[in-house]
Amino acid sequence: MSIRTAMSDDVPSLLSLAVDFYQEDGFTTSEADLRANLTTLVGLSTARVAVSEEGGRLVAFAITTTTFGLESGLIAELEDLYVAPDARRRGQAQRLIEDSLSWSAGLGCTHLEIVIAPNGQDVSHLFAFYRKRGFVDEGRRLLSQPLKPHTGE
Repeated sequence: MSIRTAMSDDVPSLLSLAVDFYQEDGFTTSEADLRANLTTLVGLSTARVAVSEEGGRLVAFAITTTTFGLESGLIAELEDLYVAPDARRRGQAQRLIEDSLSWSAGLGCTHLEIVIAPNGQDVSHLFAFYRKRGFVDEGRRLLSQPLKPHTGE
């Protein structure tokens, strides 16, 4: 098992994992949007797309991005973490979390955050999983509003 930075050649395999992940967790993002977003993320200096490889096959990935705010300065968010079902319970997620923590600290981030999105499913096991790894529930709520693309007219 090795963890490394994803490259543009990895996008097809990453896309396959992302489609499985989003179907498994009930997200409705289209495959075309996932492909476009993965392609962009792989090329960003403000994002880390890490992959875990076993026997030449990608079996897991984690996507971490950064943002800068008034309250905390530079922070990172572990936005996506997925391990293929046949590769679970072998430490893949833990190694990817450690990779995200290391990358974030190396940039000078003050926090690594994670958003747990229930999508109508019971995700209580995820709270326990992340608490066990040092994440703290600060009681914040994330609210969002979809935006329409600006057409410039």
